[in-house]
Amino acid sequence: MEKISASKLLAGLVPADFIREEVQVELVTTDSREVRPGCIFVAFPGEKFDGHDFAAKALENGAVYVVVNHPVEGVPAEKAILCPDSYHAMMVMGANYRSQYHPKMVGVTGSVGKTTTKQMTYAALAGFGETIKTEGNQNNELGMPRTLMRLESSTEYAVIEMGMSHAGEIDRLARAARPDVGIITCIGVSHIGNLGSQENICKAKLEICNGLPEGAPLVLNYDDKFLRAAKLPAHVKPVWFSLADENADVCALSIRQEEDGMSFVLEDQEEGTFVVKIPAMGKHNVANALAAYCAATRLGCDPRGVIKGLSNFEQTGRRQKVVHSKGVTVIEDCYNANPDSMKAALAMFKEFHCKRRFALLGDMLELGELSREAHEELGRLAAESDLYCLVTYGENAKRTAVVAAAKGVKTLHANNYREAADALLNRIEPGDALLVKASRGMALEKVLEIFYAEQKDAEE
Repeated sequence: MEKISASKLLAGLVPADFIREEVQVELVTTDSREVRPGCIFVAFPGEKFDGHDFAAKALENGAVYVVVNHPVEGVPAEKAILCPDSYHAMMVMGANYRSQYHPKMVGVTGSVGKTTTKQMTYAALAGFGETIKTEGNQNNELGMPRTLMRLESSTEYAVIEMGMSHAGEIDRLARAARPDVGIITCIGVSHIGNLGSQENICKAKLEICNGLPEGAPLVLNYDDKFLRAAKLPAHVKPVWFSLADENADVCALSIRQEEDGMSFVLEDQEEGTFVVKIPAMGKHNVANALAAYCAATRLGCDPRGVIKGLSNFEQTGRRQKVVHSKGVTVIEDCYNANPDSMKAALAMFKEFHCKRRFALLGDMLELGELSREAHEELGRLAAESDLYCLVTYGENAKRTAVVAAAKGVKTLHANNYREAADALLNRIEPGDALLVKASRGMALEKVLEIFYAEQKDAEE
């Protein structure tokens, strides 16, 4: 964060005459341990700690102002920015800070693949100038302002991920970030319990348009029936990508899964035809690469440079991370899961070259009334994926196990991490491959920790 005057940063949160003496702010923090002279401390009430308890101490340690939801003992009125919602305060400050800078910005949303698409867009742009991106899962009304506050005068490009669980959230994020290009990867069923239908999820994702300027490119998945049917605002210019349909603006043909990723022919109606290789498995990652390509080229970047960047893409966290351990190939995909990403992962795994295929699948969370049907459908998909053995974990995944077993798959349901690890350790041999996937809350990496540790012990 570069220095910014308090009056600019706090505009809209305080009356015009609130700031009597102008000061420069060089940090906004929600962590009392980070407080230093020249910062603004934002108090958030939490389950374990209430930031308001640290507000007075923050001023003692040099904070120029504190954002609080209510008056706090020991905090003088002239130092207290009263705001009933700390998230709103962060969003206002993030938007005010962002308005001081003019990078070319891409906003990324969608039900599935937005984090990977963000990473790919970053890879596509990074060779053209200084680029920042959303780190980790900082894609909400707290994380996104933090990302915006990393902008500097030297920043030429920014890739901002926008997540949501309710209607109206993307609208607020997009209006604060004001991207130059938007991407919607696809419309799935994540958070359908909150939004009621995929049509409503589509409407919520399309709120990204509310932050886009006149004539802005909006990159959309031509293979997604909900996006194809959506009524788009007149002020955006759709750029469609597809995995097969040559009517799209950009499409992928001759898609091949190779040992270390995917290769395909990219046809761009504006720029021509290119051969592309990406170090990521599965057709769904080809779609993510197409979205990133569309965004970068429509920002004016040279297609060849964009494709070179995509070839250097690096996945983050445990998202289809390929690990070779003692002769076994493990595809770690424990970061998130929903019906669409499960289907994509199993389709990729079915094409994966190995001796025998094992899968450890856990619950898909936040599906509401769809949960039972989705986990049973996952069992049917697993039965069609050439698995040698399926191990399941989680209450909902029991349904997956029952359906898969009924269709002839060798299936074991584990009641804890230890049982899951043992089921794998007792069966997997060198030359086999293992796919591990579940929602983040299932913490399947804990199974992998046991598996890797005791796999080594077995070797020794």
